[in-house]
Amino acid sequence: MLKKRDVQDAPVLYELMSHPEVFPYVRHKAYSSDEFYFLTKQTIEAEENGDLISRTIMDEYYNPIGTINLFDIENNAGFLATWIGQPYFGKGYNKLAKDAFFNELFCHHPIDAIFIKIRRTNTRSLKAILKIPYVMHGNEVYDEVFAKINSDQEEPVYDLYVIRKETYFSHLESAKENEEAI
Repeated sequence: MLKKRDVQDAPVLYELMSHPEVFPYVRHKAYSSDEFYFLTKQTIEAEENGDLISRTIMDEYYNPIGTINLFDIENNAGFLATWIGQPYFGKGYNKLAKDAFFNELFCHHPIDAIFIKIRRTNTRSLKAILKIPYVMHGNEVYDEVFAKINSDQEEPVYDLYVIRKETYFSHLESAKENEEAI
């Protein structure tokens, strides 16, 4: 379950983001509750300007548990960044949030591709991405984007993955046909 970002969720999200198993992997880090509140306000403004798309991930009781975002939108493509609070690890929220977000992006926004860069040492995210059947490894296919995300390093630190709109919808259609055949 997703909702638009809201400053009222900032205190709860800050506490969840601060956990040592979450914090190193958050794109926009805040080192205080006030800083997180300010970043949340900036995020809301950036979305209003069309620079990004950001949602709060909610549990079944409508408690905020993380965020999912599309940053650096350019040429109908952007970079996915997701984090979920540590108490919610392994409970299926990541998949639910991504399914809802991808559907929103591809159906209600002019997005054709979602890039995902994952640090090669981030085993939790690497395992999660490999569970998504419509994800493609993008290091070679999008070699310019791969080079750009690793431009500050001597050796590549990140792998690039991509979800293309047509692949996403093909997968949904195939899954629907399989359900109907059962």
